[in-house]
Amino acid sequence: MWDDPGPVEVLRIDSLLDAVAAPEPAPGAGSSAALVGALGAALCAKAARLSGDPGAAAQADALRRRLQTLAEEDSAAFLEALHELRARRGDVPLGRALARAAECPLRIGEACADVAVLAAGLAGRCKPEVQPDARGAAALAAGAARAAALLVEANLGAGPGDERVVRASRVADEAAAVAR
Repeated sequence: MWDDPGPVEVLRIDSLLDAVAAPEPAPGAGSSAALVGALGAALCAKAARLSGDPGAAAQADALRRRLQTLAEEDSAAFLEALHELRARRGDVPLGRALARAAECPLRIGEACADVAVLAAGLAGRCKPEVQPDARGAAALAAGAARAAALLVEANLGAGPGDERVVRASRVADEAAAVAR
């Protein structure tokens, strides 16, 4: 299958893991979901490139960049919502901040679902030796979409009937279905 390339150096991500594990509110689960989705997109890009599919590679790269940006936006929106909660300036500013804090994980979930769809498509047409990468990318993206859906509800403080909660859950369900 593969020629033995010798030892492979895996990049260290200690600073990222330390930031997530730190006793600070952000980055948290939203940023983590976005970055897991971005890893899935990177695996899609790999599978596409190794299979000679430059269009899928470009799509995967765009999704990866989008999710990286959303990771940063999610942390900022969550910190803003915490600030409004502590400032107690009223229901309207807090409601707006909570809505923004829920919008980011909703967009993360949607982007992760796009990664899952791309990965599932690649798994059906890429070279056999990279099919596990594509299938793994779909599973990672589906899990990240589910995590993001949970955050939409938590950040809104809303019940299951809220349209954004329903949409986030539907997107996560769709991502899980294509990842199977």
